[in-house]
Amino acid sequence: MINKELGLEELRERIDSLDERLLQLLNERAQCAQDIAKVKQIESVEEEPVFYRPEREAKVLRHLVERNSGPLTGEKVSQIFRQIMSACLALEQPLKIAYLGPEGTFTHIASRKNFGDSVLGLPMATQDEVFREVESESCNYGVVPVENSTEGFVSHTLDNFLESKLKICGEVELRVNHNLMVTERYCDLGIEKIYAHQQTLGQCRRWLDSNFPEVPKIAVTSNGEAARRIVDEKGAAAIAPDVCADIYNLQILSSSIEDFTDNTTRFIIIGRENVGASGTDKTSIMVSTKNEPGALYKLLGPFHRNGVSLTSIETRPSRVGVWSYVFFIDFEGHRDDPAVIEVLNDIDKDALEVKILGSYPKALTT
Repeated sequence: MINKELGLEELRERIDSLDERLLQLLNERAQCAQDIAKVKQIESVEEEPVFYRPEREAKVLRHLVERNSGPLTGEKVSQIFRQIMSACLALEQPLKIAYLGPEGTFTHIASRKNFGDSVLGLPMATQDEVFREVESESCNYGVVPVENSTEGFVSHTLDNFLESKLKICGEVELRVNHNLMVTERYCDLGIEKIYAHQQTLGQCRRWLDSNFPEVPKIAVTSNGEAARRIVDEKGAAAIAPDVCADIYNLQILSSSIEDFTDNTTRFIIIGRENVGASGTDKTSIMVSTKNEPGALYKLLGPFHRNGVSLTSIETRPSRVGVWSYVFFIDFEGHRDDPAVIEVLNDIDKDALEVKILGSYPKALTT
């Protein structure tokens, strides 16, 4: 511990000494990561080695947060070690991550929160393109929004799983703040239109109705696209994350205009591999049932009997037959857990089809 009676110069010398030790330890960790990569290459004879292990990272971060005694917060510890792991992973294999772009979207922010900054981020115009890039192996993983605490599920993301073979490898929860911004050179002009993603317009509905009831609201593919679009457009405003103000040289007129202060969006990581158990996991499945009375009761019963907690359920048209639907269900536990195995076996007896979308670590709460 640092002696409180030490002077300023002595404290600075102490920090310099600690920085040198940290530097040595960081490089030792990086060397260990490179050694791990060599071992994986040797042991993976018949298939390409998998360098990114979300279950391993989740275990490490949870352990560090639990062991943290301060004064750094658990959130700061998680952020620091995420960047360390990102830099070390880049020494093994730089990852290519597709996300719903352009730069500055909440999906971009979620991607950086999950993978750190030492990856190659590739912005895509739509969720469809994110799925295609990962399916074609042009990118290692993709990040797409799936659910908002105010507006519910992002149906376009769910619909991609109807035909995709990709798996859910992780999830990220992001506290969402929306800001109204304009181009600085046009900030003195009146606002004649407001661009934002459709979900964002819904999340800010009350504020917009109170402050700009007569101004047209135009939905675009993302909030980053909204910010990019107004750069050279007079009389236009965008609702976007605060980072867009720096990226596109915009001025924030009003901050935190979302209708609910706890507005949170959940994002999922999509990839091609199954993920091992981390100890605190979720599983997502897609179930097609027979169109008959009691179908939903039969579907939910196994969860109650086996003590497995549901976290969400959503219904989407199946695209096969008129008035035929599929259920997207998230619940706690890993696909290899005995209770989850029992649930899946019971559901399979009455369902037309059960598709496991993935088991993955629950989002870190810090």
